[in-house]
Amino acid sequence: MITSVPAAAAPPVPDPALLPPAGEAAPPAATEQRNLCTAVVPIGDVPQMPHPQRSLDFASVWPLTRGAGQTVAVIDTGVARHPRLPDPIPGGDYVSTGDGTDDCDAHGTLVAGLIAAQPVDGSGFAGGAPDVELITIRQSSRNFSDRTHRGDDETARNSTGYGDVRTMALAVRRAADLGATVINISEVACKPVSEVLGDGSLGAAVQYATDIKDAVVVAAAGNISELCKPSNPAGADPLRPDADPWEHITTLATPAWYDDYVLTVGSVEEDGVPSDYSLPGPWVDVAAPGSAVTSLDPDSGGSTDRYSGANGPEPISGTSFAAPLVAATVALVRARHPHLDARAVMDRVESTAHAPAEGWNPRVGHGVVDPLAAVTAPLPAQRELVFASVPLPAPTPVPPPDRRPRIVALVASGAVCGALVLAVLLSMPLRRRMRSFPPHPPARTDAGR
Repeated sequence: MITSVPAAAAPPVPDPALLPPAGEAAPPAATEQRNLCTAVVPIGDVPQMPHPQRSLDFASVWPLTRGAGQTVAVIDTGVARHPRLPDPIPGGDYVSTGDGTDDCDAHGTLVAGLIAAQPVDGSGFAGGAPDVELITIRQSSRNFSDRTHRGDDETARNSTGYGDVRTMALAVRRAADLGATVINISEVACKPVSEVLGDGSLGAAVQYATDIKDAVVVAAAGNISELCKPSNPAGADPLRPDADPWEHITTLATPAWYDDYVLTVGSVEEDGVPSDYSLPGPWVDVAAPGSAVTSLDPDSGGSTDRYSGANGPEPISGTSFAAPLVAATVALVRARHPHLDARAVMDRVESTAHAPAEGWNPRVGHGVVDPLAAVTAPLPAQRELVFASVPLPAPTPVPPPDRRPRIVALVASGAVCGALVLAVLLSMPLRRRMRSFPPHPPARTDAGR
């Protein structure tokens, strides 16, 4: 039973001196396959669109961009060649002697399908950015193991079979050197906070990919499982809501916790609620649907929505499958806005996500991604009006109006009015005198003489 207690941790600072060397991919140690390859349940094409694609609505972005010109590296269990995938560029194999196009675990092909599966008639499923190119690098497999593995090797592992932080670091360097513009890592290595992760080379690799090669690194937050447990706090301390979330960590996850260099993705369910299996942490940036997943079957050439488990079919779910949906979103943004560098693209995806009420939380980060908003939202230069002082010429003086005609007219009108008033006043005594004389007697006649 794990009894780790929360402890303070600090965001890791990469050391560029630990960057792994460039070179062709090859297993660092001799390996062998010890289990049968993982099988999935093939299904026929169905017209219904799976929930993740329906909720993110990638099709609404396709009239603007389908990701052409972008190269997405899938660092995983390999990507099998599939009729609905672009022919992948073999990036190499750190598990066996292949070229990266072998997938004994199905996991890498499922991830690649969520990014780049081509739409076809009769199927509601397609990848989010079907016009991207793919680079495939096999970095791990639960069905292979190190023939010389020592029991005292404490290197953090991202697979119960073969794969650890050293092979992951080599794969990230390899992907960046091959020209990937987006790097998807749907794998996580974990350690209790009290132990040493030993992931210095991986930190240097993601810093190199982001700052030197201008690639956006998208990583799964991790599932609470045998490799990543116990869970970190899923929310703020109600007694200390403003406390630094890095103060209470139980489990470290890499490369997810390299927050300044990685876009870390948590998972949500169909109703938008954070998935119970999604490992929280102060490094979580955004979220996407990670359950009820449909993708490509590496063996049948068709689709699948379940693993063939020992106890029956098991649904495909996990932060592993939320991450490629975000990687597809990043590819769409980079195709539409090729002038944006890696950090600007990461900021854009975060700022256009559907934020939780508190603005950020350790389960979904800045919220569920919105591909259409990430591609079409106005860029900062378009949102901000810049006001600058512009010198203007002095106005031409306007001559004062000639008021003389108006003055003459007013004076004349005043004189006339004054004369009229004077005439009226002078006539009033005469009229009174005339009213004071008696009327003349009637004229006499001599008619009676």
